[in-house]
Formats: sequence, structure tokens, C-alpha cells
Amino acid sequence: MSAFDDLYDANTRFAEKFGDSGLTGRAGRGLAVVTCMDSRIDPLGLLGLKPGDAKILRNAGARVTDDVLRTLVLAVYLLGVERVLVMPHTDCGMSKVTDPDVHALTQERGVDTRSLEFHTVPDQSEALRHDLTRIRTSPFLPEGMPIAGAIYDVRTGRLTPAAF
Repeated sequence: MSAFDDLYDANTRFAEKFGDSGLTGRAGRGLAVVTCMDSRIDPLGLLGLKPGDAKILRNAGARVTDDVLRTLVLAVYLLGVERVLVMPHTDCGMSKVTDPDVHALTQERGVDTRSLEFHTVPDQSEALRHDLTRIRTSPFLPEGMPIAGAIYDVRTGRLTPAAF
């Protein structure tokens, strides 16, 4: 038995019921969502979307990193994205540590991560403001493209739009 047999078995059951979805890979509703990798977040469900409606970009803290910008450029010019929602959440683990904390934790196990930036979130509102500005001012994305931010509450399921 491997550590992944449960997943492969589940996929076998899934595939037995899977039909040709006919999806093209384009964002059917022209949307990209940048959100956290937290497993409490169901981005499609909480936004009333279905598979094929949006491009979902997930990472620790829902941060707009260089790789997220690269992916947004591809999504806009190749995959039909016309608007972006950046959606961090309450009770995020990335808001409970700092980069030095993470470096110290890994160093305790003999792993030197000082060459990595973890983009921890000491102030969630400021991080969201920064990330929205980063997208809005990117020379690689269309000027005036609709960009919004909202914080998802993992306790209530409600989304609170950012006022900036």
C-alpha cells in the first residue's frame, strides 16, 4: 500500500461517473481568484461558481507573488480572464507567524530556508492592499481591469469586500 492509495481509489470511483465535461480550459466567467491554500476554503462553492467558471490560484496566505503575477498574465492573455478577486481569509496561519519564525522552525530540523521568502502576513489588511496595488500597477496586465479584494470568514462563510 502506498500513502496515496486512498486517493487513487477515490479517483477510480470519480472517473466512473465522469462524463465529457466539454470545458475548454478558459475561464467561463472571466474570473481569476487568488486565495489561500487553506483547506477550509471552497472557492467555487462560496462564490456560486462551478468548474470551468474561474481560474483559482492558491498559495499560503493568498499572496500576490511573482508567480501569481506570471500566472495572471497567462490567464488574461490566454485563458479569458477579465477580472481578478484576491481573497485572503480569517484565522490564516500565515498571519500567526513571521518569516523569521518559519526560518527558525525549519532550522530546528536542520533545513536552511533563508533563501526563501514566505510572504507571511503580519497585517492582513495591509497585505491585501499591497497585493491589490501590485496587480493594479503591473505593466503586464491591462490597465483598468477590474480588481477587487475581499476577506473570507472561515467561521461564517461570509465574504467582506475590501474598501480600498
